[in-house]
Amino acid sequence: MMQAGWSRRTFISSAGVGALALFIAPYTARADAKGVEEELKKLFGAKSMSEGRVKLDVPQIAENGLVVPLNIEIDSPMTDADYVKSVHIFADGNPAPHVATYRFTPAAGRASASNRIRLAKTQNIIAVAEMSDGSLHTAKAEVKVTIGGCGG
Repeated sequence: MMQAGWSRRTFISSAGVGALALFIAPYTARADAKGVEEELKKLFGAKSMSEGRVKLDVPQIAENGLVVPLNIEIDSPMTDADYVKSVHIFADGNPAPHVATYRFTPAAGRASASNRIRLAKTQNIIAVAEMSDGSLHTAKAEVKVTIGGCGG
């Protein structure tokens, strides 16, 4: 039997509301450009970033936001004196803006990576490469996510 004050109907409706809240919660929090800036400050402080050296290859239009191909390549000799330490990928419209991190050593020979990412909506993808000398290089591209091949 139910505890005093709880009817079966009250319990079921409360459980339903709780389940709905858990289902909707991930979709209510969205990142934005400010969220990405905050993530970058956590990682790199106030270091300046320059454009160039990073080639970010993503489709301009993605018909399915669940599987968006992403290719990244950084121009670097990958020697002990000059190499890419890490590359961070951000999506400014996803619930969690920090999508991926790749780490490299000179032994990699080439600083490149491929992946498929999930995008919630049309948004910017930002890649930030941290070099062995501490410098930061960035690239940015917009991906338009369509719904069933129609603009969305």
